[in-house]
Amino acid sequence: MKELLSTIVRPLVTDPDAISIKQVDRGHTIVLELHVAPSDMGKIIGKQGRRAQAIRAIVKARAARLGKRVIVDIV
Repeated sequence: MKELLSTIVRPLVTDPDAISIKQVDRGHTIVLELHVAPSDMGKIIGKQGRRAQAIRAIVKARAARLGKRVIVDIV
């Protein structure tokens, strides 16, 4: 999951070295905390949160195939 999120986010940001993803497994649920540079936050969220919703949808689709539930937090 962490690798998928990194693959999606890396081309969207100006400073890819500032990307940090923390994965916390809580049984059936996986929590992914995404940290990016403050200047890249708007690029990840997108207009009216559409890009963030799309990122979450892709990651959730992959998790569903694995029988897991995933939560993507953009911090």
